[in-house]
Amino acid sequence: MDFDFTEDQQALRDAVRRFVDKDYGFERRTRIERAGGFDRSAWDGLAGLGLTALAVPEAHGGLGFGAVEAMVVMEELGRGLVLEPVAQAALIAPALLGHASDELQSAWLPRIAGGEALVVLAHQEAKSRYRLNRVTTRAVDGKLTGVKSLVPVGDIADAFIVPARVAGADDAADGIALYLVERSAAGVHTRAYSLHDGSRAAEVHFDGTPGQLIAGPDQGLALLELAADIGIAAQAAEAVGVMEKYLALTVEYMNTRKQFGVAISTFQALRHRIADVKMQLELARSMSYFATLRLADTPAVRRRAVSQAKVQLGNAMRFVGQQCTQLHGGIGVTDEYAGSHYFKRLTVMEMQWGDTMHHLGEVSARMQDTAGVFA
Repeated sequence: MDFDFTEDQQALRDAVRRFVDKDYGFERRTRIERAGGFDRSAWDGLAGLGLTALAVPEAHGGLGFGAVEAMVVMEELGRGLVLEPVAQAALIAPALLGHASDELQSAWLPRIAGGEALVVLAHQEAKSRYRLNRVTTRAVDGKLTGVKSLVPVGDIADAFIVPARVAGADDAADGIALYLVERSAAGVHTRAYSLHDGSRAAEVHFDGTPGQLIAGPDQGLALLELAADIGIAAQAAEAVGVMEKYLALTVEYMNTRKQFGVAISTFQALRHRIADVKMQLELARSMSYFATLRLADTPAVRRRAVSQAKVQLGNAMRFVGQQCTQLHGGIGVTDEYAGSHYFKRLTVMEMQWGDTMHHLGEVSARMQDTAGVFA
């Protein structure tokens, strides 16, 4: 199989890398983190680069790129620990709104492409334990009541895509619909906070809040699963970028840190640990490619593939984060040093979109349904 990138994809990678290196250095990221984890000017810079238009169809002013281009972008954003929610707003939201009515698409997709509208998925709820079909938010006559947790930039976003259980439906999978809810709508209340890695999130309360239907209960859960799989594939690519940069920082530190008059990079035991880290990075990279390429497959195959990727990425993120931090010694956990922030990001990502144990169970549950495909 050919894993070479096209000239256009490589040019895209180079453009994003230049932006990260020049306009999103560690000092600026630190300022953004201390200011709350989101910066509008940084978001405008990402929009100016075309990243908010990445997955929006050309008919609505977007670039119409595919999953591989998204993977390339997320890897480079991971290298810079970009805090702004590119995957949520530029990949997941357009994918879901693409199933909405023509009127709703025309109203929101061009604004998303231009970076003027920030739309994020608000799906997590207390006690759901990563189960997408456990939705307690209710929709009665198009008005939503419930609470969503850990919503990215929930107090800043212009609108939310909200799964809600329609009136009269029990806990069956086909009782979930998707709605677009504007943050300015009546009954919306938010409470913002920072996550461990410095990113911004919020609790979002809906109290009889009007919403616009994106997808009915006959396809709501299927689209929500698609959104989660897109999010996992994007996060896998981002994690590869984070680990790659953290490894580079670690090697650079080992080449300058001296003990007994020589650089610690010459110690054979430490070189073996770096080799193990590189092995985990490459395993993670291969599974990131695997998840991305399987996004276009049937739902059963796609879901198993991204769960397999999440398991491998979860193990790799934990190993790489711990090893690189230990190889730094005390400086590796100081807030002033960039390496500690890479460790924090890896720690948070392992818990997002379902932790490693959750997806290990998901892989086991889907083994029989997709056995012939992977044989």
